Amino acid sequence: MRILITGAAGFLGSHLSERLLLEGHQVIGVDDFSSGQPRNIELLSQHAQFHFVQADASKPLQIAGPLDWVMHFASPASPPRYLKLPIQTLLVNGEGTRHLLDLAVEKGARFFLASTSEVYGDPLVHPQPETYWGNVNPVGPRSIYDEGKRYAETLTVAYQQAKGVSTRIIRIFNTYGPRMDAEDGRVVTNFISQALRGLPLTIYGDGSQTRSFQYVDDLIEGIRRLMEVEYHQPVNLGNPEEYTMLQLAELIQELVGSRMPLEHKPLPQDDPRQRRPDISRAKALLGWEPRVPVREGLARTIAYFRDLQCADWHPEARS
Repeated sequence: MRILITGAAGFLGSHLSERLLLEGHQVIGVDDFSSGQPRNIELLSQHAQFHFVQADASKPLQIAGPLDWVMHFASPASPPRYLKLPIQTLLVNGEGTRHLLDLAVEKGARFFLASTSEVYGDPLVHPQPETYWGNVNPVGPRSIYDEGKRYAETLTVAYQQAKGVSTRIIRIFNTYGPRMDAEDGRVVTNFISQALRGLPLTIYGDGSQTRSFQYVDDLIEGIRRLMEVEYHQPVNLGNPEEYTMLQLAELIQELVGSRMPLEHKPLPQDDPRQRRPDISRAKALLGWEPRVPVREGLARTIAYFRDLQCADWHPEARS
C-alpha cells in the first residue's frame, strides 16, 4: 500500500511509519518540524520505501499518485507546545483535517484521525467510555488542543456520513516510550529527565490526580488492527491501569535509582483530576488490550533517554 502520514517526525507518527515500512508498505511522511524531531526522519529515511515531504499539514498537500490510507497525526500534543503554538494547533486540527479528508476523497483513500483522551476534558465519568461526551472548558488554556480534536472528530464523522469516506478515529490515552521529545513537557519525560539529572521530581498539586500510561508499541498495534476493520466511531486506546502522579514519580525514582525529594507546585488550570480509559470497545472490536507492563515500558524508556545523554535536558515539567 501507499500511505500518507502527517506528523511523521513526531513520537507516534515515526513509530507507526516504521511499523508500516517494516511490513513492506510505501510511506510518505509529512512534517514541518514545529514539534517533530529531525532525528526521527533520519531514522525512517534509511528505508527505501520512505519519502519525506516537509510541509505544513494545516494547508492543502499536493501528493502525486495514488494513496490507500491518509493518516493524520500532525499536531502539537503537550500543554507547553500547544500553549506556545495555539493558532497553529487549532489550524492543523481544523483546516488540516478538512484538507486531508478532501485528499482522501480525491484519492479514494481510507482516512485515519489520531484523536485524544483530552476530548473528555476533566471527566465526571470514570473510567471514560467512548459514549461519554466529556467535560471541557471551551475557552480554558487546554481548550486549544481539546476543542481542536473535538472539531476534528466531528468533521471526520461528517465526511463519512456525507461523502462516504471510510474513516477511523482513535482516542489516544497517555502514551510513552522511546522517541518522546525530552523537552515536550509531559509528565513521563519530565520525571525521567529530572531523576536522571539528580533533580527533585516536580509534582503539580498534591499528586493525587491520575493518568493511565500505555507503551507506544501497544498503541501502534491497536491502530494497525483498527485499520483492518470497518468501524467509523471513535475507539479508546489506552492502558486501564491507573497511576497517581505520586505513584508514577516513585516508580521512576526506583527505576532510575534517584533519592531526591519530590517538589510540589500549584496545579495548572483545568488539569484533569483523573483519566482512565474504558477499553471494552477495543477488546470486543479488535481483540486488543495493552501487553507491556508499565514497569517494563518505563525501563525501556529510561534506557533510551540515558542514551540521549539526558543530563543536558532542560524541560519545563507539566502533567
